[in-house]
Order: sequence, then structure tokens, then C-alpha cells
Amino acid sequence: MRRHRTTRTAVLSAGAVLLASTAMAAALPAGAAAAGCAVTYAVSSQWQGGFGANVTVTNLGDPVNGWTLTWSYAAGQTVTQAWNATVTQSGAAVTARNVDYNGSIPTNGNTSFGFNGSWTSSNPAPTSFALNGVTCTGGTTPTSPSTSPSTSPTNSPTSSPTSPPPTGAADITVNTTSRYQTIDGFGAAVSIWGGAWSTAETQTLVGLGPNQLGLSIVRTGISPVSGEWGTQASALRTAKSYGSNVKIMASPWTAPAAWKTNNSRVNGGKLRTDYYDDYANHLNSYVQYMRNQGVTIDVTSVQNEPDWHPDYDSMDWSGTELQTFVREQGAKVQNTKLMVAEAVNLNYGYTDPTLNDAAARNNIGYIGGHLYGTEASGRLKPYTLAQQYNKPVWMTEWNLHEADGGGSNIWGNPANAAAWNETLDDIMRTVHKSMESNWSAYVWWYGKRYYSFIGDGESAYGTVAGAPLKRGYAFSQYSKYVRPGYQRVALTKSSKASPLEVTAYSGDGKVTLVILNRSTSAVNNAIIQAPQNVSRAEYVATSQNASAASQPVGVNGNQVTVNVGARSISTVVLTL
Repeated sequence: MRRHRTTRTAVLSAGAVLLASTAMAAALPAGAAAAGCAVTYAVSSQWQGGFGANVTVTNLGDPVNGWTLTWSYAAGQTVTQAWNATVTQSGAAVTARNVDYNGSIPTNGNTSFGFNGSWTSSNPAPTSFALNGVTCTGGTTPTSPSTSPSTSPTNSPTSSPTSPPPTGAADITVNTTSRYQTIDGFGAAVSIWGGAWSTAETQTLVGLGPNQLGLSIVRTGISPVSGEWGTQASALRTAKSYGSNVKIMASPWTAPAAWKTNNSRVNGGKLRTDYYDDYANHLNSYVQYMRNQGVTIDVTSVQNEPDWHPDYDSMDWSGTELQTFVREQGAKVQNTKLMVAEAVNLNYGYTDPTLNDAAARNNIGYIGGHLYGTEASGRLKPYTLAQQYNKPVWMTEWNLHEADGGGSNIWGNPANAAAWNETLDDIMRTVHKSMESNWSAYVWWYGKRYYSFIGDGESAYGTVAGAPLKRGYAFSQYSKYVRPGYQRVALTKSSKASPLEVTAYSGDGKVTLVILNRSTSAVNNAIIQAPQNVSRAEYVATSQNASAASQPVGVNGNQVTVNVGARSISTVVLTL
């Protein structure tokens, strides 16, 4: 809705390397303190002479208050820049220390930091890490026992952490026989007026690897100037090739000024009726141009916010004008599916006329709308007319960042309470509500911005360009695990699970649940019942102090048990 200034920082990328697995805590002698850890080291990007890496430290022992992680490089690599940790190096030895906001790591909790480095002949990953002087083996050992143990401690096996097998009545029961909407995806927009995402940034946003966010929809703008169409081609092509089933959506903010009643790109103004055919050809030309660049435009909107007329690119339509245009000109836009009409608050007056006209309706594939004021207007709910005619509803834009109080550097601090509360209580809550409303997609505003999914590097806000932000990790609890083509399915909850806001999805032989716990109390030993036996379970959570962190999960036949942390969003993936 609003136009925002963006910055551009180029970062190149390559594949990822994973080291060190998590494990169960060991059995310890009475009176002993547990110390143990596991480390995931991922090379997120690599280019000639340089690389980027992300490190996640999981504390398997007693809570840690203040941490130091050490490792050595075998091939002369050098750390040049770091974030979320203070990193120093002496020869081959590297030391990373916590910063003021991430020094505490609870038992089975984790923390992450990232850095850029240089290399010469090769870039092998480190083979050993130590947390506060204790080697990270994926198990635990006792330290400073109050009495001497009579036997040596027994290390537990290096396997994924588990909870006790569930027994008893289910708290969440999934019913895959009752199905709702098919999911098209979760996404964000590239810069509409500024520069493009770099290759590495695009991969971070759409990839499914460690510290990647799994977006499956990328929204872009259609400039009224055809010479500007190529700006985003590379990023969109990368998104298509690197991501999994990524859809590209294109939205025009305005037609060329000469075709409008106010002879201007800005302040609204209507498209003159004698230029309806030219506008259809304009949209079609964009789609074909992108096809020639190797980018399929899956969805093309007729107009971004036809009911909003600001002093930047914009154009005014009524619902009947959109109906007329789509009915008479829509078929000219080939190799894509049209969307009507991205009104500011999903105002049905801009979409009902098209849906009620069979000829117009047959020329569109989707209904779109924005979330500004939609809930207050009573439209954050199923759109029955769209469902009647099998037109998926997409929420295609929302932007909220009031937590900074007008501008501060809280966004670079992943543990900041104000930013986290807004993310959980406003943004993630509305994602949940949109899924319960049978909408098929949720598309945030800019993917790269200090208040969004990856940082833009603006110093005033404390983010690192291209580095995942807490809001991105929270959104990835949907985007990374609820994939295009999955269907939302029914569930029931016990009174114990009543504080939890849960949606469930079926696809790829899996049942996936996304759980919001916005209460201040954990819901422990919550039993989830699947429709059949579970062969594998994965549980990942994001909270104020954790970012997409693996959590223990217990499995027993068709039931699993999880501990749902207070003020968290988590995802349970059950392979059947």
C-alpha cells in the first residue's frame, strides 16, 4: 500500500554444508550439572575468494548464561564480518561470543549467528566445536558434580531429540477426510520501485535448506515503462529455478500516463475506455517478455488497489469497470491467469461484479485483496461467492511495523520483545485467520526490509542485508512446511489445547500442523493424533529466543507428543 525506500546489497551464493547432529541428553549422576551441545554449520553462499556461513548452537545441557563457541579452520579461512555474535580470530583459531541480547540458551534451546569470510585454495568446514570449553559431541557430560560419581557417565546415542512416547487421550485430532482449500503458497514482494534481490537473497527467501525461508510466491510490479521490465528478471528466474513450485505474481500500479484521464502516473485517475485494449496488450506484452526471459508469470493482477489513489503510481477503477475490462479484454492476456482486483480491504464491491458475470468470471483465475482494514471491515472470513465459483482467494499484501515506535534499531535484535509480540499477535495471527477463512495464499509486503523477512542493511534499524530476521523465521513456520498443493484439513482440540490456534494440512504423504501459542503458558505433553501410524516426526519452533529450532517429539503409533512453548509458533510435520 505504501511506497518504501529500499537498499540493495549484492551477495553471491552456493550450497550448504551441515555438521554435527542434535542428540538426547545423557543420563547423569545425582548432583552433577549437565554440559553438552550440538552445532550446525552451514555455508549459505560461496564465491571466488569469499563465503557466507550460518552457525546454530543447540545447548543440550543445563541452561547457559553467556556463551563462547570456538573452532579452528584447517585451510586458512578468515572471518571478515559477523552478526548476532562478536567473532575474533587468532591464526586458525576462531572465537564467537554472544552479544547482549542472546547470551542465554535454555536446555534444548538454541541460538544462531552468521558471518562472511574469505578463503584461498579451499573452504572445508570445521570438524569440531566447543561451547564454553566443552566439545560439542551431540551428547552431554557432567561437570562440577557435588559428589563424585561411582561410575562413569553414560553418553546417550546421537539421534534426534525425543520426548516420552504419548499415552492417553489426544489433545489435537487430525481428520484428513474433511478437506478445505488447496494451498497455493506463502510469499512476499520484491522491491516495486527499487533494485532487485541478489541471487543469495533470493535463495535465502525461497530455499528449503537451513536458515532459508521457503517462500513459494514472489510478487512483482508491472512498470508502465516497458524498458524497466527487466529489473527483476534475474531474481524472478532464480526464484523459479531454485525454489520449489514457486509462483510469480505480477501487479500493475498504473497504466502509462497518456492512457489515463488525469494524464499522470500518480494520484489515481481512471484508464480511458478507448485504451482498454491497449492496456490488455500492455499486460500481455509484459507476460510474454518475461516468458522470453525464462520467467513464467503465473498470476497477473488487473490492478493493485483500485480503491487507493495516493501521490505515487496508482489508478482508479470501479467494480463494474473491472468487470467490463475483464469480460471484453481479459482473453487477450495469454499464458497467465488473471486476478481481480486487490482492493485495499478485500472490498467485495470490486470483485462481486466480475464473479456474477459468467463471461467475465471465465477470464479470471483468482480473487485478490489486501489486509489493510479487512479484519475491521468483517471480511477476514470465507468469501462465499468466490468459493461458489471455485476462484481461490489470495491475500496479496499487508505491511505492519508499528513496534518500532517511529524508528529504532530493534529489528536487528532477534530477541526484542516488542518486535516479537507484533510478529506473533498481529502478523502470524492473521496468517492463521486467513487459513481458517479458506484463503489459498498469504503474501506479505517486501521480503527484504528491516521489518520483514531478511534485513536490508539500513544502519538506523540494525539489520544485516540478506540475513534472515525473526519475522522471517516465524513466517517460515508456514511457508517452509505448508507447500503448494497441500490441502487444509479438519481437526478437533481438547480443553487442554484450547489456548492453541492450530491449522492442519495434508500433502506429500504428510500431515503438517502449524501451532500458535499466544498465551503466556506452555502447553506441555500435548498429544497429537494422526489418521494413521507416523513413521517420522519433525517439530520446529520459533519464539522470542529461538529461530526455527528443532524440538523434541515423541512417537507412538499414530500419536506424537510435543511441548508447545509459551508465546511461540511451531510446526509439526508427520510423515505417515
